[in-house]
Amino acid sequence: MPHFYTFVSFFDVYLVKYYYLMNMVNWLRSQLKRSFDRIRNENLKKNALQAIPFWIASIITGLIAVLYTKLFVAAESVTSFIFSQHAWMLFLISPFCFVTAWWLVHRFSPYARGSGIPQVMAAIQISSPKTNEIVDKLLGFRIIFIKVLSSLVMALGGGAIGREGPTIQIAASVYKIVYHMLPKWWPKIAKRNMMVTGAAAGLAAAFNTPLGGIVFAIEELTKTHFSYYKTAIFSSVIIAGLSAEALLGPYLYLGYPKLDGLSAVIFFGVALVAIISGVLGSGMSKLILFIFAWKAKFKFTHYHVLFVIGCALIMVFLAFFVNQEVLGSGKDIMEKTLFTSHKYVHWYTPLLRIGGPLFSFTTGAAGGIFAPALGAGASVGSLVASWFKVSDADTNMLILAGMVGFLTGVTRSPFTSVILVLEMTDRHNVIFHLILAGMVASLVSILIDKHSLYDHLKVQYIRDLNTVDQTETTEQVETVKL
Repeated sequence: MPHFYTFVSFFDVYLVKYYYLMNMVNWLRSQLKRSFDRIRNENLKKNALQAIPFWIASIITGLIAVLYTKLFVAAESVTSFIFSQHAWMLFLISPFCFVTAWWLVHRFSPYARGSGIPQVMAAIQISSPKTNEIVDKLLGFRIIFIKVLSSLVMALGGGAIGREGPTIQIAASVYKIVYHMLPKWWPKIAKRNMMVTGAAAGLAAAFNTPLGGIVFAIEELTKTHFSYYKTAIFSSVIIAGLSAEALLGPYLYLGYPKLDGLSAVIFFGVALVAIISGVLGSGMSKLILFIFAWKAKFKFTHYHVLFVIGCALIMVFLAFFVNQEVLGSGKDIMEKTLFTSHKYVHWYTPLLRIGGPLFSFTTGAAGGIFAPALGAGASVGSLVASWFKVSDADTNMLILAGMVGFLTGVTRSPFTSVILVLEMTDRHNVIFHLILAGMVASLVSILIDKHSLYDHLKVQYIRDLNTVDQTETTEQVETVKL
């Protein structure tokens, strides 16, 4: 009984704190309304009120992105330390982490699985006043918490995942939450525009690539005319990026690779790398979709658990007996091949960097595919460079071309891929080389599949949500009849 009274007392204190917090929020709202009511210029008042939610959400996004980045890097560092000291322990740790990461998503938030970008695309497409409950399953508080927790556990287990896709879903959730907290008297803001802007700000904060975030929003997320909300997206991307930089400091995701004195015929090498990486990126996406379709036939939960354990053990087996390069997001491969004398990878490294995301992403846990795709592309470029024994500068060029090509093969967003790699390295003198890589990769990817991985997953999410919604409606009708 004493424990019960302690619990009740704690619950009462929590309610009192919540009551005072809500009163404070309501008081701030009323004060804000009175302040803006004093403004005589109606256009100024409306523009300011419409901009404030974007700015607030941008600051929150930047802060979350920084914290998430630090935690993710720490998780990967722990995995590397364990592997260097007691590699055999991963045979126990990785299966446990993989299953835990999958269970968190499966039990608490099914739509927090995977990258998060297809979920944002689906939320944007179906967003309307009638679909609020459906969109809430794709973006919200629970998504943020489970997304972060599951992906961190996955990274701790050595999963070949990235944090960039999850950051995009997290940021879109933040913007949607801020949107729903606006009082009724606030000037109307389109929820779809908030979510699109949030996704762009999330990508900008994750990679420190503001132009990449803007291009991503235009090319991948929406067909809406850009002029309708260009001010909101520009300001949000800038504020989110500055908020992240204020804590992390100005930085490049990769650095400044040497690209001086490129060969006059390197364009042919860029095209070759783009063809190979584009086909491999699209092929990996096709394999992921095939595995998802196969897993959909599982009738019992323990089948999923066994599959996740199997994926973890395969990853650890490859790391232990072949090479550690199969683990992690792949950023270390990019940094090693671009900035050290170890320019060339083993012939099997691209296979490992394709297999890693394949076995990690298909578990159903949270985790992105942006960084793993870049790592796989870098290994392809490095391997092709080793075939021809080109100079260090030309090797770096082929590595960057592979990154653009592979990411384009997965996302079918060549301009986003080009801008991201350019901003990661600050090497704008090779913009034409990278545009060539993006366009060639985009063209050859169609040979494997006409649609991107994100498009396929978006359609699947919308179909699943509609099925669940119809089932719930039918159950409610039957309950009323009874």
